[in-house]
Amino acid sequence: MLKEFKEFAVRGNVVDMAVGIIIGGAFGTIVSSLVKDILMPPIGLLLGGVDFTDIFVVLKGDGPYASLVEATEAGAVTLNIGLFVNHVISFLIVAFAVFLLVKVINRLRRQQAEAPTPPSAPPEDILLLREIRDSLVNTPRE
Repeated sequence: MLKEFKEFAVRGNVVDMAVGIIIGGAFGTIVSSLVKDILMPPIGLLLGGVDFTDIFVVLKGDGPYASLVEATEAGAVTLNIGLFVNHVISFLIVAFAVFLLVKVINRLRRQQAEAPTPPSAPPEDILLLREIRDSLVNTPRE
């Protein structure tokens, strides 16, 4: 059973999948940073200094809260609309990046498929038969 598991674990597809998951996780942190640190501050500034992470609705809890952190610390139940917007934007960026990646891969595959492969050399017996045929054609008849 251990031998079968080892064969399964080192099979190419499993290793490729593991690498993809690891790279995907790292890519996710980059996209999260892009949304949180690069995209959302200018968008919030355009909307009058609104920080999307602090857009929330208190469902249960005392009084108004200045920030989501403050509401969470007070134990209030909130609808985190701003966080949802951040996650939607993150998803759209990831989906677009994956789309571009698949588009490039498909283009490379098409180019590879369109490249004609040179014909393989005929077997030796066919070459010998051709030589015999050519010598018979070139031999004068009596």
